[in-house]
Amino acid sequence: DIAGKVMDQPLHKIIGGAHRTKVAVYGYGMMLKRESVEDHVARFKDEAAAIIAMGFKAAKMKTGLGPKNDVKLCEAVAQGVGSAPFMVDANHCYTTPDAFYVGRALDEMEAYWFEEPVAPEDHDGYRELRAGLRTNISGGETEFNRWGWRQILENRGLDIAQPEVCAVGGVSEYLRIQTLCHAHFTPVINHVWGSAIAIATNLQLLAAMPTMPGGLHPWEPMLEFDTTDNKFRDELLEEPLDIQGQIQLQDGYIAIPDAPGIGVTPNLDFIARYEV
Repeated sequence: DIAGKVMDQPLHKIIGGAHRTKVAVYGYGMMLKRESVEDHVARFKDEAAAIIAMGFKAAKMKTGLGPKNDVKLCEAVAQGVGSAPFMVDANHCYTTPDAFYVGRALDEMEAYWFEEPVAPEDHDGYRELRAGLRTNISGGETEFNRWGWRQILENRGLDIAQPEVCAVGGVSEYLRIQTLCHAHFTPVINHVWGSAIAIATNLQLLAAMPTMPGGLHPWEPMLEFDTTDNKFRDELLEEPLDIQGQIQLQDGYIAIPDAPGIGVTPNLDFIARYEV
């Protein structure tokens, strides 16, 4: 960010230039709470429909109530999104057999991806699930360097890689990991969670991400956006990114900021208010 501001250039120009000026956004919600399975099912269906109605291109949900109850949640979300894609984030809550139980149901529902179905250290489980299911297997947010990512990619257990720039040590290490992923012909959809700074940084990275080979219309990445309440996302910047407002006006897309650095400026008064 500092280098970009000194050079008066947005980050995406410093790291290779823009391959796109806007990026599709998917909405993340449907979190688990201390309520009954029936209440979860009703709420998940309504939240899924609301996320799509907001203009997001797709919706992602949580699971973790146990395989049979989780299938009920997935069925509710599949109904809620209608014809839009939906994704399932398990946060590695299953054993491999339980992940197969849920994954086979997701195959029938045509879910887009099944995220972190088993423990991140279970490389064999990932490879078996990828080979045995039609639904895309995704993961990688808990791997923190290029050497660990090399093992994941050589294992061939992922259809979609999800590195987290805030966890891998920053932009330089992220770019090395992204290059490794593309060298293994594995698409990248960044894991994004946290503050507006994280979102702004990821927008710059997505702008500069080369397209994956294939066809007249190459595969394109998406921005993950957590739809739950987060003051450090919505109030941290002097000029908010206004993701929800942009996607409503731009058919599910957000423009890449072209101001210097990561394109945003923190509100110092807001930071001082929450200083510890």
